[in-house]
Amino acid sequence: MRSLKHQILILLLCSLILLAAGFLAVFGWYMKDRVVASAIIKVQTDLATCGEIIDKTYPGSWSVQNGNLYKGSVKISLNNDLVDHLSRLTGDTVTVFLGETRVATTVRGSNGERAIGTKVSDNVAQTVLQNGQTYVGEANVVGQWYQTGYIPLRSENGNIIGIFYVGISHAYEQEIISRSLIAMAELGLVLTVLVALLTWFFLQRVIIYPLHNIMLGTRDVATGHLTQKIKVSGAKEIGELEDAFNQMVEQIQLLTGEINRAAGSKAVDDRSERAFMPTAEPTENSTAMTELVVEQAASTAEKLNPDLNSPLCFGEEGLPKGLNQATLAQIVQFLQATRRPLSAEDVAEGVKLTRVTVRRYLEFLEQSGVLKSEQKYGTVGRPVKLFILI
Repeated sequence: MRSLKHQILILLLCSLILLAAGFLAVFGWYMKDRVVASAIIKVQTDLATCGEIIDKTYPGSWSVQNGNLYKGSVKISLNNDLVDHLSRLTGDTVTVFLGETRVATTVRGSNGERAIGTKVSDNVAQTVLQNGQTYVGEANVVGQWYQTGYIPLRSENGNIIGIFYVGISHAYEQEIISRSLIAMAELGLVLTVLVALLTWFFLQRVIIYPLHNIMLGTRDVATGHLTQKIKVSGAKEIGELEDAFNQMVEQIQLLTGEINRAAGSKAVDDRSERAFMPTAEPTENSTAMTELVVEQAASTAEKLNPDLNSPLCFGEEGLPKGLNQATLAQIVQFLQATRRPLSAEDVAEGVKLTRVTVRRYLEFLEQSGVLKSEQKYGTVGRPVKLFILI
């Protein structure tokens, strides 16, 4: 069976793992939408940037000459230097179309070669070439999905003769999301370990150690080696358990004392009875032994039966419920031996009883006129009540 500490730690770790998994799932979903939105903004910005770079680098209008695409006097068809340069600047894939056919591109086919001569998708061709609109969104580019942007290329007379494209691969988006999730997972792992260590320290200090001390105390009771009450520090419930255990110890000590006194009294009575039994031929030695036993019995009886007129002897019937003569005598004996003003805490420490129990006896003695009390005021805190024998 696992210990309480291990069960609490396992429960805490499972809760933290579930919490972290839920957080990562929500964060991943949130990141996906944010990455897509960021990719769309980047595509729109890159389209504008690349258009300005091409216009400044190659002045002039777009035109078709001998089946090739030109910008001013510069041939753009198969001009891989242009698309490679723009791709390095933006980090995107870049393509220039003549009509719906790629004539310069950084997009590569399944064979690893540039996808020269391949066609644009039909929905993009419809939007850009026929409707003359800019297309921004997801599109299938040579068998792979990209976040794309397409703008029409117009000749000097306004006719649409081609398309300029930039695109961001979904693999790039997934890489951004994965890196973010890994960073969050690492941070969550560190926080989980810290929380687990703090919880382990808290359990050891506040719950496990106090319970262990109480357990050792119960073993002492079971083996008959209990000598004093336990003292532990912990949560409120642990303190209540400590008080209950110490009260049990006190009752066991009182019961043990009464049993020992009863056994001693019975032993004296037995010896006295044997001493007074007649013998067939009494001798001088037996007579002396009889006198000694009688003296011991009288002395013991005097100790067990103090003067009933004494103000410190109330008898069991004269004590309130919950108080007993043996404990009362123990407290009074300590007060007589000390002969100085004492607080309930001082007396409890001296007789090894709980402060709550001792206070009940002291208040009873005060009500009976055996003690008087006075308040001692300090510089800070509540006043202390001191008890003095009259």
